[in-house]
Amino acid sequence: MNINSTLFFQAIVFLILVWFTMKFVWPPIVKALDERAQKIADGLAAADKAKTELAEANKRVEQQLAESRNETASLLADAERRAQAIVSEAKARANAEAEKILAQAKADAEQQLHAAREALRDQVAVLAVKGAEQILRKEVNAEVHADLLGCLKTEL
Repeated sequence: MNINSTLFFQAIVFLILVWFTMKFVWPPIVKALDERAQKIADGLAAADKAKTELAEANKRVEQQLAESRNETASLLADAERRAQAIVSEAKARANAEAEKILAQAKADAEQQLHAAREALRDQVAVLAVKGAEQILRKEVNAEVHADLLGCLKTEL
């Protein structure tokens, strides 16, 4: 065997091996590498998209929180105004009721004073008649002297 022929046969075997590798082995490897690169690219794109969506969601959440804070503050202010109005109204009603009760009490006191004066006048008239009867030692008829007793009441 000659070195040239060995070298020639080894070159042919090498070329067949290269052709076989290029035809059957290399395409699946390249395909797997391309698929892997595509998956990585898709994953990076999805991660960027998720970051963008997360940032937008955070903005929406902050906006909704600000709106709810404003709405809550508005509701609290309205509730406080309503409470103040209710308190003011209750005070006004209580003052009106107190004035009414005071006026009624004054009227009752005035009536009782008037009734007490009338009762006192009647008692004084009776005492005056008894006193006059004692002085005159005779009986004075109250029905006969009603005009005289009426004048006496008015003077007292």
